[in-house]
Amino acid sequence: MKYVSTRGVAPCVDFEGTLFSGYAPDGGLFMPEELPQLDRETLLKWSALSYPSLVKELCALFIGPALITRDDLDALIDRAFSRFRHREVVHLCRLRDGLNVLELWHGPTHAFKDLSLCCTGQFLQYFLQKRKEHITVVVGTSGDTGSAAIESVQGTKNVDIIVLLPKGHCSKIQELQMTTVLQENVHVFGVEGNSDELDEPVKAVFADVGFVSEHNVMSLNSINWSRVLVQMAHFFFAYFRCASSMDVDPLPLVEVVVPAGAAGNLAAGCIAQKMGLPVRLVAAVNCNDIIHRVVQQGDFSLSKAVTPTLASAMDIQVPYNMERIFWLLSGGDSKATKALMEQFEKTNSLRLPHELHSMLSGAMTSESVSDETITQTMARCWDENQYLLCPHSAVTVSYHYQQTDKQQSSCIPRCCLAPASAAKFPEAVLAARLTPETPEEILALEHKVTRCTPMRRGDNWTLMLRSTIEDCSRRWWGQAPRALE
Repeated sequence: MKYVSTRGVAPCVDFEGTLFSGYAPDGGLFMPEELPQLDRETLLKWSALSYPSLVKELCALFIGPALITRDDLDALIDRAFSRFRHREVVHLCRLRDGLNVLELWHGPTHAFKDLSLCCTGQFLQYFLQKRKEHITVVVGTSGDTGSAAIESVQGTKNVDIIVLLPKGHCSKIQELQMTTVLQENVHVFGVEGNSDELDEPVKAVFADVGFVSEHNVMSLNSINWSRVLVQMAHFFFAYFRCASSMDVDPLPLVEVVVPAGAAGNLAAGCIAQKMGLPVRLVAAVNCNDIIHRVVQQGDFSLSKAVTPTLASAMDIQVPYNMERIFWLLSGGDSKATKALMEQFEKTNSLRLPHELHSMLSGAMTSESVSDETITQTMARCWDENQYLLCPHSAVTVSYHYQQTDKQQSSCIPRCCLAPASAAKFPEAVLAARLTPETPEEILALEHKVTRCTPMRRGDNWTLMLRSTIEDCSRRWWGQAPRALE
């Protein structure tokens, strides 16, 4: 399997090449050169598989035995999921009136990003041990990515991780999950800015190809293909658990409601759809609605500012994985994708061509919800089911309630993806006038020592980031024999 940049200028790479890359050298994102097509027989065979087994099958398709043998791949994925609290790893909760909630948050940090990042961390260590090399991982986070990335590599000798978090824009628990990790290879910065602003120094570093190569810098944001690959399993698992029957031809549709921030999950759903999985996608966002506007109107333009919401991990203006979706729906037209994204980067504004907008609105629909709707949804789900939703899960469930209240619920089953545990968002639970339920391991965070370096307005964030990367390299070469070079 070869991978190409969505902008068509960077050379092809294999899975290992995408794993150790952030953005492609031409500023694009890596995508498979060709997508495997899954026939009915394959889908029927996969329908009885567990979530970890689905991840194994998908990874085998997109990695290949020449890079990781099947036995090694199976062992890596088993190890990745060994610390998950639920025996199924993910769990489908069937609630009242056809509400299906797929709990993706049973990993170490109580968020869906554990699923892909635990696997990605295993892949990294596999290749690094073979290479005898060191890498520095740079992550900009809007909430859950940072803690899950830290969890996946903390204490690893040949990996340093640098996380930039938006100070005051994450929940208190999200922040503590990052700042209480005191391992020597973990470096956390608290940025006086929102998640889009902190992405700027990250992108500036990755734009310096020579620097990135010299210091073996990579990212674990959802720009990394490995993240998107594992997240494809959500859609297959949701489909097989919710499909009305696998004995009909053609196979039935299932609607999957996707909470969308940077659009990594959404891109994974679009790829699964293109591979032949009969899913209908709904992109659900909060009032930071660029994805909703581009699906409904073809308007991919920045708002004047990010609006802080209860669903803080979705407070994003630049959903960079939409580039993958534009490329995919345009039939892999790199030239057109490059022109569109360069225009967007130059003007912060883009009107999709009519044909591409038609393809996008045909692949999915969308909804944007307010904080008031989020708290109302959380309260209603508790009243009807005694089930606590996190605010991000409430964004998806609100769409379900909207459809059932309008009596537009057809015979097509619907699955709402739940990206995080309500335990991580006690402020939102209280705002919904409900009682938070907090596990002991989260309560214990309050009593731990924290470590976080401020990045204040007026500081040169890019210079601070580069200096930290250089320090990580110096420490590695100070302890590692140069023969490993």
